Amino acid sequence: MNVIDRRLNPKGKSLPNRQRFIRLAKETIKEAVVRSIRERALGDVESKEVVSIPMKRIAEPRLRHSSQGGDRDQVFPGNKEFVQGDTLPKPKSGQGGGGSKGSPDGEGEDDFRFTISSEEYLNILFEELELPDLAKTQLADSTAMKFARAGHSSSGSPTNLNLVRTMRNSLARRISLGRPRREDVEAVEREFAELEAKEERTKKEEARFAELTAIRERLAARSKRIAYIDPVDLRFNRFEARPLPTAQAVMFCLMDVSGSMTEDMKDLAKRFFLLLHMFLSRKYEHVEIVFIRHTSEAKEVDEDTFFHSRETGGTVVSTALAEMKRVVEDRFPLDQWNIYAAQASDGDNYASDSHTCLELLTGDILPICQYFAYVEVYDRRQAEIFHSSLNVSELWKDYQSVQEAHPNFAMKRVFSKADVFPVFHQLFAKNRKAA
Repeated sequence: MNVIDRRLNPKGKSLPNRQRFIRLAKETIKEAVVRSIRERALGDVESKEVVSIPMKRIAEPRLRHSSQGGDRDQVFPGNKEFVQGDTLPKPKSGQGGGGSKGSPDGEGEDDFRFTISSEEYLNILFEELELPDLAKTQLADSTAMKFARAGHSSSGSPTNLNLVRTMRNSLARRISLGRPRREDVEAVEREFAELEAKEERTKKEEARFAELTAIRERLAARSKRIAYIDPVDLRFNRFEARPLPTAQAVMFCLMDVSGSMTEDMKDLAKRFFLLLHMFLSRKYEHVEIVFIRHTSEAKEVDEDTFFHSRETGGTVVSTALAEMKRVVEDRFPLDQWNIYAAQASDGDNYASDSHTCLELLTGDILPICQYFAYVEVYDRRQAEIFHSSLNVSELWKDYQSVQEAHPNFAMKRVFSKADVFPVFHQLFAKNRKAA
């Protein structure tokens, strides 16, 4: 997002202050955007936003008389009450911002409010994020360009001349305009040559000879008037630059929708995956997204089913990992694709399944993944318990051992809507270790 500062700046004297204004404006706008993402409904995440900036945050520094101290002498002409040396009380300060409690004295200014579009909103939201560790090939925001065939044009370089198209157009034009065929011209020429070679010709042959002479002249004139190849016949191969992805990536979204997941938990998980979906769609043109929901069974679904289906059941987390492994083997060759995954669950799992999860994760999934993010969600009642103690789920304990051994594995906990974006930002920040 670009902030345009239209304030006067004579001879660049206030350049540092202008730079400060632009920096503070961006920071304030981003704070407002991050604050709004916590309060928005799930379906309104992509809508535009009204941003309010306190005037104190964007005001340029300026020198002025303090209302709290300092002495100065001044004589006001035309008064009858004061003489030099008299002391005048300073006026009361009572300036206040809009929306605060009123003061009988002084003046104030309302906050500066403006609306940013949904495009600007998403740009601000995701400007410091990226897919981490694209090691195989670099997947940049901008794509490489490759020239590809794009039909034909009537002008171009001689090296791009399409001979077949040109001759086809020439033939069609000659037929439509009635240019003499070469066979007809040759037949007339042969007959004319035979009659011309005779020393004596009959009256009938003389008449035919005169007729052939006229025909020859007419054919020659028509052939000259209707060219064999005309500039309008020319056709050239046309090429245009088309985007060429420099790498391919796929993101697997694994969401637990079992009976142990309350509506609050599912809402937090969906918010996380909605942010992820918007981030990938916004930043990368060539990233595929695979949606997998699981209860005691896992299956690949479309986007609408992933976010809106109300199916529920038991909990076997390993089924989601097994389904991801199957899809990778079927559709995404490891030498061509960068594999990513994000998993959201409440940490509840069938007791004997934890060992299977660890085997799949450490033996099959993490070795082929560039990055795997695990998010554990809690409802309001659990949040107080887990915030105030060291209690964690069994799945969290198992995954902690995985995190210590694999740098491409990250895990975070989400307790409320306010935690979703900060956690998302930490998982996909450009400088993830610092975050």
